[in-house]
Amino acid sequence: MSNRIFVALDTPDLARAKALATRVRHHVGGLKLGLEFFAAHGQAGVREMATLDLPIFLDLKLHDIPNTVAKAVQALGSLAPAILTVHAAGGRAMLEDAKAAAPSGTKVVAVTMLTSLDAQDLAATGVAGSAHDQVSRLADLARQAGVDGIVCSGDEVAAARQAWPGGFLVVPGVRPAGGAIGDQKRVVTPRAAIDRGASILIVGRPITQADDPDAAARAIAGTL
Repeated sequence: MSNRIFVALDTPDLARAKALATRVRHHVGGLKLGLEFFAAHGQAGVREMATLDLPIFLDLKLHDIPNTVAKAVQALGSLAPAILTVHAAGGRAMLEDAKAAAPSGTKVVAVTMLTSLDAQDLAATGVAGSAHDQVSRLADLARQAGVDGIVCSGDEVAAARQAWPGGFLVVPGVRPAGGAIGDQKRVVTPRAAIDRGASILIVGRPITQADDPDAAARAIAGTL
C-alpha cells in the first residue's frame, strides 16, 4: 500500500463525509467509517462512500458471543470491506469465528485497547497491570486466533511488531507534531508510528477539522 493513511470520517453526516473524502482522496490510502456513520446510514451509506474507489475500513468493533459476531460479519460480507474491526476482548472463539465468516479479501483486525484509555482506566475495570501488558496479552490472543492483525496505539506498536512480524498493525490516535490530542491519551506522530512498525495509520481530526483538509492530508503524507 503506497499511502498508509486512512482518514477517519467520524461523522453521521453523509454529505459531509463524502465531501471530505472527495477533497482528500488523492492524498490518503483509504476511508475509515465508524459506528456513528454506520448507525446513521448503514450499508447503503458504506456503498455510497465506496463509489470513491478507495479501500473501506469498517470500524464497528464488533463484540458479542461468537455466533452473533459471525452472523454480523456474514451480514456485512456483501460490502467486502478492506478491513473490519472486532474487539480482542471478545475471546479466542469469537475472533476465530469472525475471521472464518469474513470475505477472503477482508482483513479482520482486533482492537486491543482504545487509545482513549490509560492504565488508570484499566484498573477501574478490574484489569491489573499496564496498558502495555494488556495490549501484549490481547495481541497474543489475536495472533493465536488467526485474525490478520490488531489495532494498538503507537506506544505499543513496536513491541507488537517484534512479537508478530507478519501482523497487520493499525495505529489510531496519530497526531502531527504539536497537534492537539483531543480525547486521546496515548498518541504519536505519523512518522514515529511508521518507524515503530505500523502497517497503516488512522488520522481523523488533524485532517477533517483542518481549514484545508486536502493540504493537511498532503502534509502528513509528506512526513512518511
